[in-house]
Amino acid sequence: MLKIQTPKNYLQASDILSQVGNYVAECGQDAFIIAGEKAWQQTGAVIEKSLQAANVKFTVKLISYKCNLEKLTAVADEVNAQKSSVVIGVGGGTIMDCSKVVAELAGPLPVIQVPTIAATCAAWSPFSVLYDDKGAHVKSFPLSRYPEWILVDPKVIVKAPVRFLKAGIIDAAAKWYEFSPYLKTSDDVNLLLQLQVAKLTYDILVEHSDQAIEDYKAGQVTKSLSHTIDATIALAGLANSVRDSAQRTGIAHAIHDSLTHIPDVLKWVHGEKVGYGLAIQAILEYPNPQDRLPLLNWLARLDMPLTPAQLSSAISDETLVEIANRTKIKPNSYKMMPFDISAESILNALRESQSLIDFINKNQ
Repeated sequence: MLKIQTPKNYLQASDILSQVGNYVAECGQDAFIIAGEKAWQQTGAVIEKSLQAANVKFTVKLISYKCNLEKLTAVADEVNAQKSSVVIGVGGGTIMDCSKVVAELAGPLPVIQVPTIAATCAAWSPFSVLYDDKGAHVKSFPLSRYPEWILVDPKVIVKAPVRFLKAGIIDAAAKWYEFSPYLKTSDDVNLLLQLQVAKLTYDILVEHSDQAIEDYKAGQVTKSLSHTIDATIALAGLANSVRDSAQRTGIAHAIHDSLTHIPDVLKWVHGEKVGYGLAIQAILEYPNPQDRLPLLNWLARLDMPLTPAQLSSAISDETLVEIANRTKIKPNSYKMMPFDISAESILNALRESQSLIDFINKNQ
């Protein structure tokens, strides 16, 4: 069964924030804005002016916690109490996930996403990811309604620390690395379509991301940067939008989810933890260490953590055992993945990763 779940509209354009009110007014005249504090400080004045010009009433809710179902249920109650007709998310990936959950619980209501960093595809993704009150991964939250608009202003994106763009590049590229091995055991049309999009994402990033990072540092919106932003938000999200019942696990993201249970590791953003997961996948997938080098060098160049010690000085061998045992693999994945992804193999890879920096340095 082929199922594709996508937002209705996506638009990247400079200064689009000044037009947000026009897009919101298409969906309702009473908006509930969910925003991160830093994001709202940066964008709030422009968005408020645009909403006022479009005669849209609005309430602003600043949140600083992870996408937590209990807390967001309370926010959804506020939305209903205000009789809001549309939800707007303004911020990073966490805010994008939170706004989708609140809109779903309150209606579902239409939601408009205004991402202020290009660190994940959360603005687009057809689900949100829930965490407990300590920041540990719980589960995915499926949606019945997807965003009406994703409005991306590269002039806003480029003001965030470059760390976020680097993390977004790796998170987007992970779609190709995680699911291409399944081609060896399946020619399912869902997988083929997902991988066509994932490969396009990967190819764009290989061609443009290095220049995009330099342009980003210079505060310049260029073709390479625009292509890279589209790849990290829209194309990576589109790869996620192809759904089926095959239950394929993305190994790097599964390891990411396990890592979130270690409080000290939460200082690393989503794409960075996924980057470490990709390093572990490289060890699992390639018996010959030399075959791992292209990916490992890319991860190192983009400042991804590659060893347990980089993730946290508090990680012991006992912690590695916990990470391996807590990595959730969907049952079908064991037989579909062409290499061993058992907890024992993951543990061995985690232990081997302790020497990855030395290995990379010796092979420069």
